[in-house]
Amino acid sequence: MESARVFDTTLRDGEQSPGTSFSYDDKRQIAAILDEMGTHVIEAGFPVNSDAEFEAVRDIASSTSTTTCGLARVVEADIEAALESDVEMVHTFVSTSDVQIEDSMHATRDEVVQRAVESVERIKEAGAICMFSPMDATRTDEQFLMDVIEAVTDAGTDWINIPDTCGVATPTRFRAMIEKVCAHTDAHIDVHTHDDFGLATANALAGIEAGADQAQVSVNSIGERAGNAAYEEFVMAVESLYQTDTGIDTTRITELSEIVEDKSGMPTPGNKPVVGDNAFSHESGIHAAGVIENSDTFEPGVMTPEMVGAERKLILGKHTGTHSVRERLREQGFDPTADEVKAVTRRVKDYGAEKRRVTVDDLERFAEEAGVDRQREEGVRV
Repeated sequence: MESARVFDTTLRDGEQSPGTSFSYDDKRQIAAILDEMGTHVIEAGFPVNSDAEFEAVRDIASSTSTTTCGLARVVEADIEAALESDVEMVHTFVSTSDVQIEDSMHATRDEVVQRAVESVERIKEAGAICMFSPMDATRTDEQFLMDVIEAVTDAGTDWINIPDTCGVATPTRFRAMIEKVCAHTDAHIDVHTHDDFGLATANALAGIEAGADQAQVSVNSIGERAGNAAYEEFVMAVESLYQTDTGIDTTRITELSEIVEDKSGMPTPGNKPVVGDNAFSHESGIHAAGVIENSDTFEPGVMTPEMVGAERKLILGKHTGTHSVRERLREQGFDPTADEVKAVTRRVKDYGAEKRRVTVDDLERFAEEAGVDRQREEGVRV
């Protein structure tokens, strides 16, 4: 993998998560961080949706240094609203699968091609960067998909985005599809993958491996239904597993994740890769003991908490071992003997077995009950 660009759709597809609504200030704050981090494209929203949405997209376009994108259906009003918002890129889309053409658009294949070509031509005529998406590409008749791609290529589109709209692709199949698309166009290729089967990030990476230049992602993987490929997962996989520089400031990933979690109202699961509370946390005695000695023992090694602006945590509970307890006691200023560590560890395990969280206050109480002395001066137990 020589390069991988990042197209963030948190403010557009991410906001389409059921129950999520970003305010004007929310969008500006999130966009500013994405811009400062070096994100290549920010899809700021759907300008025709409302006056407030239009203003937010226009203001983000004027206040950020990165490329700002506005979404538009292959409808004249949508295209004009996006162009008037002064975004550098207009992302226009139309359904290409028969089920959506017939039962959602109530149109024909010929009408789809005609609208797609006319929209691309209008965007290019206005001097904007054009991205075209054949929506539901992974459920589209393959020959028709190639016909559409060739038509919009001839019309002059700069980018073709291949969306796995309903999340039905697998990495092997998606890679083969992207390879075929690359053979039918000289436009840049972008991919947009959904997480209905938990394969969104894997599919996005497969797309890049196959020759795509860019992936559409959202922070914390929020988005329609089960969400999109995750910004944090995609970036860190490219950086750490493929050893490819994205140009993104990864040290702000945790900060960005926490802000999106707060503004979206969607809690981030503890076991969420990269940004979940458990991503760099250890409770198991064997794991904690190894990590204390060398973090590479039970962490990826190629990705550290420092790389994403997080901290490693030793969690106390039912599975805790003496190494963690000794480490945490010393952090709190105690100087325990081996027997005292064992005594406190028993209390921690018993407390945790009752499905109760062991806090620092609990640990200090257990230490005091076990008669553990504090160390106030080096070498002196008091």
